[in-house]
Amino acid sequence: MKLIADSGSTKCDWMIVGNNEQSIAKTIGFNPFFHSQDFIISRLKTNNQLMSVKNDIEEIYYYGAGCSSANRNQILINALTTTFSNASVVSVKEDLDGAAYATTGNQPGIVCIIGTGSNSCYFDGVQVHSRIPALGYVLGDEASGSYFGKILLSTFLYGLMPTHLTEAFYKEYRVDKESILFAVYNRPNANVYLASFMKFASAHQQDDWIKTMIYDGLRKFAEIHIISHPEYTSVPVSFVGSIAHYFKDELTRVAHDLGFSIGRIVKKPIDGLAAYHNTDNIEA
Repeated sequence: MKLIADSGSTKCDWMIVGNNEQSIAKTIGFNPFFHSQDFIISRLKTNNQLMSVKNDIEEIYYYGAGCSSANRNQILINALTTTFSNASVVSVKEDLDGAAYATTGNQPGIVCIIGTGSNSCYFDGVQVHSRIPALGYVLGDEASGSYFGKILLSTFLYGLMPTHLTEAFYKEYRVDKESILFAVYNRPNANVYLASFMKFASAHQQDDWIKTMIYDGLRKFAEIHIISHPEYTSVPVSFVGSIAHYFKDELTRVAHDLGFSIGRIVKKPIDGLAAYHNTDNIEA
């Protein structure tokens, strides 16, 4: 059996592939920036679906946020090999690799992730080239859930959000300055907390103020992470992630205004990854 994982900062989709059958399992997202080997193992062991097949897993292909260096990747490798002890192949790569395989297969293109966090790369059909650094939710993550969450919270607290949205926002969340600052500065996973407010933007996405906020953020992302690639007018630009999926109308406007063509927009890349790993041209 093969086990394929696509992990963001919030949640992880696992595809179990074997005997011409596929099934999905779900866990929280694991990020080696924030999670230890022991924590990952403990959370994997709570998933009954994964544990029911743990002795049958022969190959693991894991793609995740934060898996951008050998040292950090080793945290995942150790956790996975400990949990799935019969696996002879354990491959851990960055989420950008997974996004590229899921959207372009083996064709060149620019590939972007816009979900809880954001990132981009150029994929030449074989290898991912990460030319623009991902700076995380404090310094970067343009157009991500955490990026827009900061805008929603700051404009709410500053009194800059339109009155009708301010009233709706408070009715929905019942938050104030103290509770927001405590969550951002004292609780773990502030990026996930910030991104959680995107449900509000999605529910009010036809509002002109929300549309402008989303367009401006997506355009800023594109100006930094897309048109910096010299190939941006000659290859399609594909996207994975919930923000790209739910706000594809604004994304299409940005593409038109900046002169690039959109390839695929995929909310979750796990199905594409399963198809990719069922071909014969896979390298661990």
